[in-house]
Amino acid sequence: MSAQEEEFLKSLRATFKIEAGEHLQSIAAGLLALEKSPSASERRGHVETVFRAAHSLKGAARAVNFVEVESICQSLENTFASWKRQETVPSRQEMDALHRSLDAASEALDAPEQGTEPSGGQTASPAVAAVKPASPSAPVEAAPAVAPPTFPLGAPEKAPVADTVRISVAKLDAQLLEAEEMLAVKLTTAQRAVDARGLASELDKWNKEWAAVQPEIRALRQKSERSASSPAAASPLPGLARLIEFVDWNHDYIRSLDGKITALRQTTAQDHAVTGKLVDDLLEDSKKMLMLPVATLGAMFPKLVRDLCRDQGKEADLVMRGEEFEIDKRILEEMKDPFIHLLRNCVDHGIEKPEQRVKLGKLPRATITFAVSPVNGNKVELLVSDDGAGIETDKVKEAAVQRGLISPEQARGMAEPEALALIFQTDVSTSPIITQLSGRGLGLAIVREKAEKLGGRVSVESQRNVGTTIRIALPVAVATFRGILVEVARRMFVLPTAQVERVVRFKAADVQTVEDRETLSLNGRAISLVRMAQTLELPPVERAGEPVASIPAVILGANDQRVAFAVDAVLDEQEVLVKRFDKPLSRVRNIAGATVLASGQVAPILNIADLLKSARKGGGAAAPATVGAKPVEAEVASILVVEDSITSRMLLKGILESAGYKVKTAVDGLEAFTILRAQKFDLVVSDVEMPRLNGFDLTARIRADKKLAELPVVLVTALESREDRERGVDVGANAYLVKSNFDQSNLLEAVRRLAP
Repeated sequence: MSAQEEEFLKSLRATFKIEAGEHLQSIAAGLLALEKSPSASERRGHVETVFRAAHSLKGAARAVNFVEVESICQSLENTFASWKRQETVPSRQEMDALHRSLDAASEALDAPEQGTEPSGGQTASPAVAAVKPASPSAPVEAAPAVAPPTFPLGAPEKAPVADTVRISVAKLDAQLLEAEEMLAVKLTTAQRAVDARGLASELDKWNKEWAAVQPEIRALRQKSERSASSPAAASPLPGLARLIEFVDWNHDYIRSLDGKITALRQTTAQDHAVTGKLVDDLLEDSKKMLMLPVATLGAMFPKLVRDLCRDQGKEADLVMRGEEFEIDKRILEEMKDPFIHLLRNCVDHGIEKPEQRVKLGKLPRATITFAVSPVNGNKVELLVSDDGAGIETDKVKEAAVQRGLISPEQARGMAEPEALALIFQTDVSTSPIITQLSGRGLGLAIVREKAEKLGGRVSVESQRNVGTTIRIALPVAVATFRGILVEVARRMFVLPTAQVERVVRFKAADVQTVEDRETLSLNGRAISLVRMAQTLELPPVERAGEPVASIPAVILGANDQRVAFAVDAVLDEQEVLVKRFDKPLSRVRNIAGATVLASGQVAPILNIADLLKSARKGGGAAAPATVGAKPVEAEVASILVVEDSITSRMLLKGILESAGYKVKTAVDGLEAFTILRAQKFDLVVSDVEMPRLNGFDLTARIRADKKLAELPVVLVTALESREDRERGVDVGANAYLVKSNFDQSNLLEAVRRLAP
């Protein structure tokens, strides 16, 4: 195959992958509809849909020599053909196999290509999740050998004109970035207009001064004229006539400049108005190109809920409403993981098992709702709700007290809305056990952080045995936003205007100390006062001259989370173009990005959520030297690793020792229990399947022993079924991590939460 043909094949495959994704989504949606056991006529329609999608995908895969996907589609097509003949609904096991086949096809599409030309005319096909046809009379046909396609390189036939074109997202992103860069031109023309007004203002000052000295100039001119007309008159100062002549010339010259500056001021103002409108229109149109219906994000949600329910022995229908509303693609990308986590929460924490729901008088099959609705034109509300067990606020408060976020006294006096808000705090989780899905107390904190980063808000409503609703208000589009320019320690910073409640000024006498913290009184309520320079860990700046009569402060946050940040000056409010940081600066504490001011100066944009966290931790004061290190040997947590496989044992030992823990090992549960009776440990990390005494029984013995009953236990095992996880909970394990998707960060996260 020539280089030109190979390049053409690569282009075709890129287009094919987009088409294949649409076909796979169509098949997945059809299978989900079939699982709901519709009427016979509806069933025939769904079968016809999935059959046609599989057939079309097979043909497209063959055209670009994608043998992996073609083989999977051949299996799917044979199965669907058997359904068409028999008019039957397959078993749940067959449905599971079909969904695994779709996952295999998706993985094949996502896999990096090893080359476009197959060896010997074929490409090796990976293992495919086999789907047995519903009828033995419909055998699965083997995919025929496919010869490398030939590509005509002459003039192609003229295609009919379509009303839409398919453009790569990368090109659209580049177009939007270029359009956003034009904002700098708009800001620059605005600055030039300001400069021109400043020049005109300076000339106004000159005109006032000129008017003030006119009497003296007239007197000198008259004296010079008398001297020139009468020889008997007193002799004037030498060169007076020349000086008066220059003054007259200077006046005319300044008048000429005044006219030119007036014209320049009008021109710059007009240029700013025209350029501003053009840039605004270009930005608006460019952003519309990246507006996508929420359905593009939500297409994967029904299958996600279905798979999670099957894994946990639960039943639920996902109801989606308003997914036709369009939102900026970048917002959808940012919120994809948070919404997946919320849906996982609905299944994992929210809905009950069918038998429990029946006892509570509910339908055995739960309902999870994902709804989108517009708010105020430029915002949208996304809702995720379930009709499950609701949130136990007593457990939430207990978890917050255990993590030191609130005191027991605060917990007792906390109202229901305040207690519900605690679920968005890091480390707060009501899960009885840490798993790959939940229990770490990070998910909802990340949901709030992502939403607030995009300028949104998150709220929660819950009622025991009725359900839980999470509402997220987001802007429809990621836009340039207005920012307040402040000066702190002789440096410029920008605060997003939307997140600034108000700007106030205070005197030193207004500051009061409450519980060793400075506060200001605002509308009769005390709010914390923090020095912005201290929060940002900037060195103090000595200021000469008279003491400042009043100090400006910006109020950030909402409700009881408000904090007043003292700054040196509040300078201006202006439109801001955000420049995000690339790696390795993708996450900088207290900083959300940067912007270039109209003056050309670079100013950091502050992260409001981070500022509030830093303020709560002491206003940004330097951390003690011991933070992040364990200088005293007695303070290092000791861990017992129990694992019969020497490879796994050494792996776990290495991971934990590299993190700074003291580690001892045991080859099975019996040896481990003997060691625990003789030595003190802070945590046990154990396998489950071991000789003599397995991990479940070891955990049960630890819980039954009075001296060891409170010892945290983390089970790391290959057993991943729902029954095994439930047994882990029953015997008292604090965390249950599965080896098949083992990640050392998950292990260390669990250990840090459980070990002192």
